[in-house]
Amino acid sequence: MSKNSKVLNLKDKISGNEVDLSLCNLTEVPVRELALFPKVTVVDLSCNNITSLPPEFCNLTHLVKVDLSKNQLSSLPDDMGNLMNLQHLDLYNNKLTNLPVSFSQLRSLKWLDLKDNPLELGLAKAAGDCLDEKQCKQCATKVLQHMRAIQEEVDHAREKRLLREKELERKREAKQREREAREREARKREKAEEKEKRRKEYNAQKAALAAQEQQKKKSEEKKKKNGQAADKKVAVESKPKPRRSVIGLIFKLLLLLLVGLAGVAAVCRLTDLQKEAFCLPINAAVDDGLSWAKEQQVVLRQLVQNLSTAAKELLESTQTSKN
Repeated sequence: MSKNSKVLNLKDKISGNEVDLSLCNLTEVPVRELALFPKVTVVDLSCNNITSLPPEFCNLTHLVKVDLSKNQLSSLPDDMGNLMNLQHLDLYNNKLTNLPVSFSQLRSLKWLDLKDNPLELGLAKAAGDCLDEKQCKQCATKVLQHMRAIQEEVDHAREKRLLREKELERKREAKQREREAREREARKREKAEEKEKRRKEYNAQKAALAAQEQQKKKSEEKKKKNGQAADKKVAVESKPKPRRSVIGLIFKLLLLLLVGLAGVAAVCRLTDLQKEAFCLPINAAVDDGLSWAKEQQVVLRQLVQNLSTAAKELLESTQTSKN
């Protein structure tokens, strides 16, 4: 069935401000079609197989009277309270156990029938028997009072929940602030420790440099001392050896000459060469010398002593130079 045919069929069921959709075997409410006829304020949907009302049903705020008896409704929309003009509501013989909290906002409701529904105990007590017009009006009044009490409880519970959530949020924020404060303190402490570590490292480097400088200074002083000692040693070693005494050389020459003369004289006097021509003047000179020596015995003794002393000094000097 098309939308236009539905509209046509709905038009066929409209009489004045009323539309009769009872006994149409409906499983859902034709909300869109009803919305097209805002002048229709009375809707009869009884004796169908409607199991639920769509949320859009609550937008039909022009409705004044609604009959939903003898259906299969197990719940009503949460925004049922939006039907501000609703005065008459028939929910007889359904499967309702509770009503939405917003039901308390149906301030225009004057008539309500909740018979033959498996209502929870509190709601059933407020609804009463609904056996006649008077009881249905009382049902509307008492159910609204009951639902307002529930609304107050819900609001109070919501307020408590909001307060609890705010308190939890406040505690979370306090914990967050404490955590942030601890983190800031930890970062501050880490920075201080890092700074102290750098300061110690700097002092250690400075001390190491100072120790190196001190060691270097000591090493330089040691080298300097060693250099001075070496210089002294070199100076001592480089000092020119004392020159041999001229007198010593003269004595050596004289000693050699005397030894040579003595040797020659001995050869010429003690060997067969004494008769040779070159030995004659030597022997004559030796004889003259002996004669003169006898005459100059004292001088000779002194000369021999001097020669002995010179020879001794010469030997000592020679030995010292060898060492």
